Amino acid sequence: MTSTDFLGAANPRLVLYLPHRPNNLADLVEAPSSQALIAANSNHWRKIVTLLAKVASPVADDWRTFRDESLFQQTALYFAPGLTNTADWHWIGGKDNLQRFGNLDDGAHPLVDCPSVCIDPDKKLLLTPYPDYRQLSNDVVNHIRTALDQYGFYPR
Repeated sequence: MTSTDFLGAANPRLVLYLPHRPNNLADLVEAPSSQALIAANSNHWRKIVTLLAKVASPVADDWRTFRDESLFQQTALYFAPGLTNTADWHWIGGKDNLQRFGNLDDGAHPLVDCPSVCIDPDKKLLLTPYPDYRQLSNDVVNHIRTALDQYGFYPR
């Protein structure tokens, strides 16, 4: 897919929906790379890409390698309001961002040990605070990974 609304795998396991685009997106779309995205943008984007890798990495402790070598082969960033029909799972970060999508959260239930995160397994929808370290600590990421694992997100 070559659109400035989308960066990453054509059929991603996980799409992170964000309300704003990074710098040099048109160049990045042609050759998606987390390293190029980080180099062309602020520390803010490094945090977003790192959190995406921590959640999506098939092996929790190997998220750095996953981020640097294969993140955009298995995941994507999407910037338009509305869900893409090519993704296995959808991750919307931030309450303001969620408002762009209407009533998607009507079937989502908070995680027992982490009420700031909601999941709707039927829609394969993950709702979290905005992807920033202050709001998505390693502890919160671990709760997200545990929930996604219960629904078969990670390959066995």
